[in-house]
Amino acid sequence: MLEEKITELKKEIVSYASLVEGMIAKGIDGFVNKKSEQIKTVIEKEEVKANNFEISMDELCTSLIAQFQPRARDLRFILMILKINNDLERMADHAVNISQSAAFLIEKPMVKRLIDIPKMSEVVIAMLKESITALIKEDVALAKDVCAKDSLVDDLRDQIIRELITFMVSDSSTIQRSLHILRVATNLERIADLSTNICEDIIFMVEGKIIKHHHQD
Repeated sequence: MLEEKITELKKEIVSYASLVEGMIAKGIDGFVNKKSEQIKTVIEKEEVKANNFEISMDELCTSLIAQFQPRARDLRFILMILKINNDLERMADHAVNISQSAAFLIEKPMVKRLIDIPKMSEVVIAMLKESITALIKEDVALAKDVCAKDSLVDDLRDQIIRELITFMVSDSSTIQRSLHILRVATNLERIADLSTNICEDIIFMVEGKIIKHHHQD
């Protein structure tokens, strides 16, 4: 019976992660291709869905612990799902931040061609998808691959910062728009950090090894 409930828990966390993944993708696509309705959907509808998902996941985990009093590996897995549930809720908040900045930016002239933001979002979405796959399959090698991608995201963010500083210094009228682009990049970078955190937890669960931990707001 507990095994069936844990299978259900895995399905739910996959569904929640898919929702968050979609929120990130829609926010970035809405930004790049000026799709205001898509951005609005993320902010007004999907944030509510994400918050409801977080509550239901929390209740499911808590009831499993109370009902079955799991031990050892099962307990560790359920507690990890609780933590990942919180990580996904924070990712959803970052996706909303991205969409809010996108809503502001698509009404204004572009500061620069969007090259690094779409690249960054592709890596970040892949990291989220792979972190959940690594969780379900308890795949340490995949988890380590995700951790390795974090530095690529950091490099793209740094490149964006360097370019935006150049624009802001040469033309003060670009400052507000540049800061919103930077907000998009920073929120993507935080999602990558949270995916990395998930993978660090997977490595610890499977191998008992603690590797460098990220701390993110």
